[in-house]
Amino acid sequence: MYLIQTLKFFLYIPISILFPTKIIGKKNLQKGSAILVSNHTSNIDPILFAAHMKEHNYYLAKKELFNSKFKAWVIKGIGGISIDRQSNDLGAIKASLKVLKEGRKLVIFPEGKRNHSQTMELGEIKGGATMLAIKARVPVIPIYINRQPKIFRKSIITIGEPFELDEFYGQRLDTETLDRAGEVLLTKMNILRSSCIERDNNTKKALRKARKEERKKLKQKK
Repeated sequence: MYLIQTLKFFLYIPISILFPTKIIGKKNLQKGSAILVSNHTSNIDPILFAAHMKEHNYYLAKKELFNSKFKAWVIKGIGGISIDRQSNDLGAIKASLKVLKEGRKLVIFPEGKRNHSQTMELGEIKGGATMLAIKARVPVIPIYINRQPKIFRKSIITIGEPFELDEFYGQRLDTETLDRAGEVLLTKMNILRSSCIERDNNTKKALRKARKEERKKLKQKK
């Protein structure tokens, strides 16, 4: 835990300067365990979460990111759990359930890979997030990153309202059940995405209107 806090401390200032980020909806981060599901824009997404979220979270990360001692040390330091995406990784599943049982939060990017779409439209949802949420019987909190983080360009991370997949509790977690649960998850994430796009568009319209009125006032003064 000391390593985690130390890394967060040293990450916050440089990450905040290089990748300015606004977090909206922090009130939706309830106390206790939950699975945070987010669209995946870049490899820096977990670092943004680690730097800007007060509570320490854990992250499922592809095993390929642990290919050097230093990278493995940093990723584990911010809460990374290695997962083999090509197999049924029982070790990662057990580690994830342990984290949730301890009352902590687990971040998963359910698309399973980075999404390079210019529109940020969500791709296919994998079954890992829903399986863990149903097994652990914990809330799911959708998150939306408005665009791929770039140096000195502001990003917005929006945290949506939590929901539960309780209609699937106690059911056999076969492919059909996980597919139906995945549809629920995808719908919730798309609803959040749509509301964020609408909010951002309204903000842009308001800014354009304000600038137009300001120019009009300047002309009247002349």
